[in-house]
Amino acid sequence: MKQILVGRKSEIEVLNKALNSNESEMVALIGRRRVGKTFLVRQALYGKIDFELTGEQRTGMRQQLQNFADRLTIHAKPAVPFQRPGNWHEAFKMLVLWLEATSQSRRSVLFFDELPWLATRRSDFLSALGYFWNSWASQNNIMLVICGSAASWMIHNVVRDRGGLYNRITRRIHLQPFNLAETEAFLIHRGVRLDRYQLLQIYMALGGIPHYLKEVEGGKTAAQNIDHICFSPNGLLTDEFQQLYPALFDQAYIHIKMIRLLARSRHGLTRSEIIEHGELANGGNTSRVLEELESSGFITGFYAYGKKKKEMRFRLTDEYSLFYLKFIEENNDVQRGSWQTFSQNQSWKSWSGSAFENIALRHLTQIKRALGIAAVHTESSTFSIRGNSEQPGIQIDLLIDRNDHSINICELKFYREEWLLTRAMATEMRHKIAHFKAVTQTKKQVFLTVISPFLLIPNEHSTGLVDVSLTMDALFE
Repeated sequence: MKQILVGRKSEIEVLNKALNSNESEMVALIGRRRVGKTFLVRQALYGKIDFELTGEQRTGMRQQLQNFADRLTIHAKPAVPFQRPGNWHEAFKMLVLWLEATSQSRRSVLFFDELPWLATRRSDFLSALGYFWNSWASQNNIMLVICGSAASWMIHNVVRDRGGLYNRITRRIHLQPFNLAETEAFLIHRGVRLDRYQLLQIYMALGGIPHYLKEVEGGKTAAQNIDHICFSPNGLLTDEFQQLYPALFDQAYIHIKMIRLLARSRHGLTRSEIIEHGELANGGNTSRVLEELESSGFITGFYAYGKKKKEMRFRLTDEYSLFYLKFIEENNDVQRGSWQTFSQNQSWKSWSGSAFENIALRHLTQIKRALGIAAVHTESSTFSIRGNSEQPGIQIDLLIDRNDHSINICELKFYREEWLLTRAMATEMRHKIAHFKAVTQTKKQVFLTVISPFLLIPNEHSTGLVDVSLTMDALFE
């Protein structure tokens, strides 16, 4: 059934351009589990997909080939069902024969979903797919959409393939979770109307994953929804964490170990710190796991201002994983009403500050737009200096280094209501700015920007110090 797609305008445009081009197109769609890849393709290309096959997780080649024969039977509607092919080369030959026998004025559209599950070990699927594309599909006005939740696998084995698929991808879509504005529109479309602070709380716990957001119910507060989704016995996300990483990665225990390690560090860790604290090997496997987690959207690497790439700090930025490890896993007696209890204690305050920082970092485009520098080239980074016996250290979670000879030092503060800058806070901020200027010897203009859910009320401590104050509304634009 045709349904309305919320957001995804640029992604729909890519698919439409591929559909309407005059050449064969191979579109690679990458995105993490539950982000809405399949829904996007089926709705954007509704009524136009001639053949669709979805890989089955942890299933051998024999069953995958049977699934292929069953799907071809459904699409082709022959008098006698197709028999299971002996291998993938035979399967694609069957597909070619059927497509050649099908006369239609428009181009044929094929959709292979969960490609990593189809390409089982020693199945020769990728080789057969490459031969199918190079020997026939590329010359016969075909649009092929290939999709996979294991983003790193898709990048290494398809996008960067050096075999039959080398340089064959014509268009790429990396589907991201909804941002705050898309989340708001998605929930309104589903009849859920909440104010932006309520939406912010839901995003802090669930992130912008459409499959999770579908569980949010109208007529309930953010706290009530989080209780229902994360703390009720049948809540969707009470045990999603155990399924999330094994569904994407082989040997997922290594990925989970790294996620747990990063969850304990609010400001992130460098690769060397991850190796040291996690007692991991200093080799290619650690780099591979980091790349897999980053390309799948669970962690984000941030450069330190003025530092080399090897000093990049990695932060756990998947909202649900942070929330699960902080509140759900540590509380064995999970029950409805748990979140309304947790949200009153000190651990909530600590978590909410970290969660809000991550959301701000995820919405850098919106922050730049609010600052009026959307068209200015910028580089975003972090900055930290360890303290010593003479002076305390400093931590700046977001620096926006601008090409117009300016730098925004961003202070990210989470408060439940409008707030005032205290004398102590003003002194700390002045110290940060002075220390930053002294250490970096920057000649650029430095602006202090404060970002918080609610308004910073001007007073004698903020006047002359804070150049720009943004509220959560800026993140929704």
